[in-house]
Order: sequence, then structure tokens, then C-alpha cells
Amino acid sequence: MTERSLADWLSYLEQLHPSAIDMGLERSRIVLQRLGLARIAPRVITVTGTNGKGSTCAFIASLLQGQGLKVGVYSSPHLLRYNERVQIVGVEASDAQLCEAFAVVEAARGDTSLTYFEMGTLAAFWLFQQAGLDALVLEVGLGGRLDAVNLLDADIAVVTSIGIDHADWLGDSRESVAFEKAGILRAAKPALCGDIDPPQPLLDQVALLDTPFFLRGRDYDLSMNEHDWTWHGLNAQGQVLHLDQLPLLDLPMENAALALQAYAVMQLPWQPEAIRKALLQTRVTGRLDRRMLNWQGKSLTLLLDVGHNPHAADYLAQRLASRVLPGKRLAVFGLLADKDLNGVIAPLLADVDSWAVAPLPTSRSREAAELQAHLQDCGAQVAAYASVQAALEAQCERAADGDEVLLFGSFYCVAEALDWLARQANGGVQDGFAG
Repeated sequence: MTERSLADWLSYLEQLHPSAIDMGLERSRIVLQRLGLARIAPRVITVTGTNGKGSTCAFIASLLQGQGLKVGVYSSPHLLRYNERVQIVGVEASDAQLCEAFAVVEAARGDTSLTYFEMGTLAAFWLFQQAGLDALVLEVGLGGRLDAVNLLDADIAVVTSIGIDHADWLGDSRESVAFEKAGILRAAKPALCGDIDPPQPLLDQVALLDTPFFLRGRDYDLSMNEHDWTWHGLNAQGQVLHLDQLPLLDLPMENAALALQAYAVMQLPWQPEAIRKALLQTRVTGRLDRRMLNWQGKSLTLLLDVGHNPHAADYLAQRLASRVLPGKRLAVFGLLADKDLNGVIAPLLADVDSWAVAPLPTSRSREAAELQAHLQDCGAQVAAYASVQAALEAQCERAADGDEVLLFGSFYCVAEALDWLARQANGGVQDGFAG
């Protein structure tokens, strides 16, 4: 039989299980045990949260790699290639590695049905075990308690933020979301929270498990000015640590601060210059991702952000407000049907001069006409287009030299923009990460 390509495997995985999401660990734990994947690396850092998971994982991995450790990172979703989900020492897993891992998991699962995400998670775990890593940084896919990533016991559990998203699965209150996210905590193992006002269910779980708990605003925090920022926190013994004159970052400094607290409790060398370098080198595609674009003789800024819920939109609005923009800001926007449309749009209305809306390339998308009608009701200048790429080109045409095009609302949005940028690469696109 001809060996499956990665595309063949992914197509196969999509049809393996009756539903795309099937919360619970029983089925995947059976296969995990068959694969002998109980302990994969000496350090496992598991990260959950409504927003900020990706950049927090990236900062933690960068800090660890700055100490010469071999680090594996598992994240989701991907933007352009499935390979993005599995990184080993900073390098994406190859097609061949992923195909081999899927074949191993397929052989081990027997008649146990697994979802696409569960198969992918177990395949990643198998690859990590083969790599002989010093540390794993794992991003929870959905919730925490019943997510396949939670099959592995976390040595450090990190909760970035707690807001309402995925209400069909996690409930429609911060309390219900906190309960699910608290499921990654383990008895007597350090837990960190970047939310300054965590709901009671998270605090209850901390008390139940007698978990050393590090909370932003109490045990660690940051302060910023227009030139730099300062961090203070605690090490594992409760001793105070400080870092001053840290460089301003494109990614959220709040998530960098949380990553620093995670690093502080790992009892690794505390070297301020190495830490600064690691933070500056951290990149996450599609998150406050600034590109300089030469379009038909005009110099434009393209800002890509995957923010797709009210919490992310509020943060994006804060970052936009902190920058003086010499020209206008034109938005390109699409959103999934299960997201809070008004909650995402409202924080950004004052920051955007014109909107271009489009459907996303998925059956879960909101219609462009619905987005257009809502924005018109809000008094915004808006036009609808047949695709994200058509909307992006229209805004680039409309923009004047020095303007900024903000593209946000979904991973699908950013993926479409990255694909468009790749095809424009010979026409003057260059990466830029100015603050």
C-alpha cells in the first residue's frame, strides 16, 4: 500500500471520529498508556487561558532555550501548515516525522476512536519522547480539564487569563471557565495566574491541591513607561527577584511577565542579559505581527492579529491607543459565527477609520452581510467583499502612504493574509517588527 502523505493523514484524521470535539480523556488515555508516554521530559509546563497562550508559550520556550535546554512546544491551531503545531528545539516537525508519528498512534489505538486533535496531540507526544527533550511547553487546545494536553501531568501550570469564550463547551460564566482551566493544576506543583482577579473556582482548586500559587498583582507584576518596563516576582523559595529596563516588545508584555515568573520558579540560572535577549528574540506569527508593505508605490503598515474575542479586542485596542499613528487605520475583519460580534468590534470602533469585511473560508463563518449591517448600525464606514484577500487588497488600494491596515478577527483571517503576502513576496513585502 502506498504510504500516506501528510495531507492524506490529515484528511483521514478529520473523519476518524463522529465529532470534531469530544471532551474527555478516557479514550486518549488508553492509547497514551499503550504508547508508554507517561513521562516525556523532566519539565512539563502546561499553559491555558482565554487569551495569551501562544505568546506565553513562546516566551517560556525562548527563555528555556536561552539556557541551552532542548525544548519541545505544542500549540494550536496552525496558520498555514500543520507542522507549526509541533516544534522541537525551535524547528517545526517535518512531514515525514508527523506521518511516522500518526502511523504509530494509529497502530496503537486499535478500535479506540480518537478526534483529530487527540490524534495530533498523541503524535506530538510520541515525537517529543523520541527527541530526548529537557522541557515541554504545552498549549491547551480548549479549556484544560478535559483537553488531551492534560493527559500529561504539569510540573508548572500556567493560566494566562480567564474570560468567556467557547461558551458551548466551557460555560457562559468566568466561574465555569475557571473551573475547566483549573483542571491542569497538580497537587503540590507550582501554579501561576496572569489574571489579577481569578474567579473562586480556580482559587478553590489551588487550596484543594495545596499548590504553590503565584498571582499577578500579588506575587509578581510589571510596570511600563514609554521607554522600557520593569518586572518583579518570586523564585521557588519566595525570594524577591527584579529585572529593570527591559526592552519594549511587540508581543504583550503581560505575557512576558507571566513567562518570567514561570522561569523564576524553575531554579535555572538567573542571568538578566540572557533573559533580555530571549525576550527580544521571541516571535509569534499573527499576534501583534507588524509588517511593512510596499503597495503600488505606497509605504503601508500591515498589522496582523488573531484576536477573536472581547478580551483580545480590548487588549488590541489598548495597544493601538498607545501608538501615535500619523495616518489613518483601515481594518480588514472576519469572524466565526460562535464569537461575540459586538464584544469584538466595540472596543475598536474609535480606532478604525474604515472597515472591509469578508466571510472566512469555513462553514463556521459569519456572513459578510451580517458584519456589514452590524458595523453600519454602529455608524462605521464599511464595505463587504467576497474574501479576506479581496478585502485586504481593497484596503491597500484605499490607503494612502503611511496608513496602517489592521487585519484581525480570526486565525482564518491571518492565514489568508499570510498566504496573500507570500504571493506578493516579489513585489516588495518585508517583515517588520517595529513597536
